[in-house]
Amino acid sequence: MASQSQGQKYFVPEPVSWPIILTIGLVITVVGGANWLEGRPDLGEPIVGIGAMVVIALAFTWFRGVIHESRSGFYNAQVDHTYRLAMGWFIFSEVMFFGAFFGTLFYSRGAAVLWLSGHGSKALTGALLWPHFDYAWPTNGPMHLGGAFRAPDPWGIALINTVLLLTSSVTITWAHWGLKERKKWKAVLGTLVTVILGAMFLRMQAKEYMDAYMLQNLTLHSGIYGSTFFLMTGFHGLHVTLGTIMLIIILIRLIKGHFLGENDSHFGFEAVSWYWHFVDVVWVCLFVFVYIM
Repeated sequence: MASQSQGQKYFVPEPVSWPIILTIGLVITVVGGANWLEGRPDLGEPIVGIGAMVVIALAFTWFRGVIHESRSGFYNAQVDHTYRLAMGWFIFSEVMFFGAFFGTLFYSRGAAVLWLSGHGSKALTGALLWPHFDYAWPTNGPMHLGGAFRAPDPWGIALINTVLLLTSSVTITWAHWGLKERKKWKAVLGTLVTVILGAMFLRMQAKEYMDAYMLQNLTLHSGIYGSTFFLMTGFHGLHVTLGTIMLIIILIRLIKGHFLGENDSHFGFEAVSWYWHFVDVVWVCLFVFVYIM
């Protein structure tokens, strides 16, 4: 681990290979997940398992190094300020990431499908190509790709997951209050409950996916609706997974008494809580625009 040279005002860590290893682990996980969803579980399951182990092991290793740097006093006020700016820009990049998906959804639903059904500013396109296709949403398109399907019920698992994540926003905020008040039990309990709620969300989403594939015939092959549904909710689920891992690390640190010293920075906790609130806001948007509307 890097050390701070004498007289250095700004800590610069030594180069590490963690980013590229994490990228490889994420790619392996996505490839395995794609094969699993494409009906090749014998190939997809072990690949997902390998990728997930790489990601989790790397996350704990990388975070351990950062924690050591923080606890060793390498980070001054300027470093703390830089980290806060970096986290803010990272969340902004995530907003743009999901914004592209929402843009795809709105364009497909409000423009492309409308034109193919013979309505809107490019009505001639649909009238010539698909004269018998009527506008509907959700839809698998004029060729009915993947066959008939049933969209997920917004007032079932999706509503339960919405309640879980909104509740988790309250519990992580409550934990933050406990941290500011230097009440260890409050911070630990609030973070623990948030971790449990995150895990429950992922379990419910897995059940929703299994029901979609096995009972509702809703798959990645179900035209534009199936692809946008799994793309948007799947990437959100990946973010919840990463957020839950980070919360577990924060929970371990809280149990060990980190963040509770007189001069301890709360940024590690605050960064994860910012990320978690972002994930919650994205889910509310998904619930409204993907499930309800």
